[in-house]
Amino acid sequence: MPDIRDYCDRLWRGEIDTIHEAHPVTSTWNNREPEEIEDGFLYIKSAASMNTIDTGDGLVMLDTGTARDAEGLFNGVRAWRPETPLRAAVFSHHHVDHIFGVNRFDDEAAEQGQARPVVYGQRHIPAHFDRYKRTVGYNTAINSRQFIRPGMDAEQVRLPWPDEFRYPDVTFDNAIRFSIGELMFEVTHTRGETEDAAWTWVPEKKWLFPGDLFIWAVPNAGNPQKAQRWAGEWAAGLRQMAGKGAELMSPGHGFPIFGADRVAEALNDTADLLDEIENQTLALMNLGYTLDNVLHSIEMPQHLLDKPWLRSAYDHPEFIVHSVWRYFGGWYEGEPDRLLPAPRSAEAAEWVTLAGGLAPVMERARAHMQNGNLQMACHLIEGAALAAPNSPDVHALRTEIYEARAAEQDSSMARGVFTFAASSSEHGKRDMFNP
Repeated sequence: MPDIRDYCDRLWRGEIDTIHEAHPVTSTWNNREPEEIEDGFLYIKSAASMNTIDTGDGLVMLDTGTARDAEGLFNGVRAWRPETPLRAAVFSHHHVDHIFGVNRFDDEAAEQGQARPVVYGQRHIPAHFDRYKRTVGYNTAINSRQFIRPGMDAEQVRLPWPDEFRYPDVTFDNAIRFSIGELMFEVTHTRGETEDAAWTWVPEKKWLFPGDLFIWAVPNAGNPQKAQRWAGEWAAGLRQMAGKGAELMSPGHGFPIFGADRVAEALNDTADLLDEIENQTLALMNLGYTLDNVLHSIEMPQHLLDKPWLRSAYDHPEFIVHSVWRYFGGWYEGEPDRLLPAPRSAEAAEWVTLAGGLAPVMERARAHMQNGNLQMACHLIEGAALAAPNSPDVHALRTEIYEARAAEQDSSMARGVFTFAASSSEHGKRDMFNP
């Protein structure tokens, strides 16, 4: 395996594919052996990053991975520091890929008759854990849609959502500082991907841990199936981080960035992207535009999206427009027929009847697919599937169209939703999780 510093340098220079090979969540680097990338700093890369720091008087962990990571994290840390207790952990936010590694250390402390690690988290984290408990089925469905792989059926794709969580011991509102051993940990709240997002600065080392506020991709500020994001506040937080002069940044997803100039550039570029999308969206909203007109009038800042650390590997910049609209404008898109609509199936049946039946609709959808107009092909085949939900011919064409639509996506989030649609039709359903 390559040296991590060399690998990160090649990533920065755009020599490594960040859409697939170095994808921030599903990278081929995942599950490599833990590595001490700086003196006293153990780095583990899985779906998310797990960072353990030796303070000279115990360990501090900054994000702790998924439930699947917990045993490997414990073993990796214990191979590195067999006797040093874990004193504290910081949850950068409530997402399940960052919070499940502490329990094994809790058990160890109990077995040894020692105090368990103190977990720090922003004050909204407990409420979001409670929200997760109320939406187990919903989160199972949406994450299955998002992370499906081709060929999976409903049971294979199902990602069971947890309903038990390790709640923080100490919560804070805007910021908190704590010292352990030789190091200070300054934790600052910035609403961004989540309401409870926080980033950690270790001034003695000049190490920065932004959580998911930076992920080596278009920021996850628009996920279409998830709770509200805050693009503008996120950008402000990134600029605050950029002013710290960090010499090493270990993001929530993706790879470490070494060197103060590079860290600042990555953070400022990401802030510029978020500000540009939010400002353009608001300008058009203030003209009274509908969401449809906003979406198709935005001029995306391609000079930023071409940067290796801002490619659309996960989220899609157009999704961020939706998020800004929802935050400032609510759910109504400006289309009066969608305010109190008829069932989509009834509407689709009317359009199919007006078109002369399924055959011409399917013929037109296939023509659009063959001509590369997959957006329109999806619109038409969706109408056909709604009007004739049990038609094998409709589902066969729908599978073909959505497979093609998925294949052209850089955004794995979009690719997952389209792949789920294709896989559902392979099983004769418009959606595997719906009756």
